[in-house]
Amino acid sequence: MPREKPATGKIYHVYNRGVEKRNIFLNDRDRLRFVYSLTLFNDSSSATNIGYFFDIKSIEIRLQYPRKKLVRVLAFALMSNHYHLLLEQIAGNGITEFMRKVGAGYTNYFNKKYQRVGPLFQGKYKAARLKNERHFIYLPYYIHLNPLEAIEPEWKINGIKNPEKALDFLASYRWSSHQDYLGKMNFPELLDMGLLDESFGGPKQYQANITEWLRSENYKEMDKEVIIE
Repeated sequence: MPREKPATGKIYHVYNRGVEKRNIFLNDRDRLRFVYSLTLFNDSSSATNIGYFFDIKSIEIRLQYPRKKLVRVLAFALMSNHYHLLLEQIAGNGITEFMRKVGAGYTNYFNKKYQRVGPLFQGKYKAARLKNERHFIYLPYYIHLNPLEAIEPEWKINGIKNPEKALDFLASYRWSSHQDYLGKMNFPELLDMGLLDESFGGPKQYQANITEWLRSENYKEMDKEVIIE
């Protein structure tokens, strides 16, 4: 896919996976460290990298100083060997700079923790611009459905066999923005929810919409142009 230079004011689906498709998140501390990176490095100023140990039961992601954000993080989902982000660029070269910081910071953390060297990610991140209203409305649902790979690995090809089980799993899965849009404050410091929340119509309507979208298998009709895998 040809790389398009991100433009300010535009929204992009951003994706990357581990080199050789290796796992980049080995446990919840790793996942929390990546979410913290998405929060900490969303700043045009330099940020001090942090240590690699977290108390998963007690840590809260709260930054006590003002930031000049590079992007708005509208939605995200983390899987074992890849991630999906929905980003709006709000500063010149914002996505490029943000992803550089996040990629370098998390790779340094991971390599130090697991005593390895070399690249962690499979080249540069991929980014696809959302070009129409349909992309904007439905791509967040698609991103939030991605963790279903853990319980139904072939859902994108064969469909979702048990919608109720799928919805229950997603509601309990911490490592995406799905819970936040359901009305549970999971990672509020990370997300800029206003734009999507207004489009969804609030938590109850979001729940109804994603349920209908999942049951009708509309995810099979998503444009390959913006899905990127």
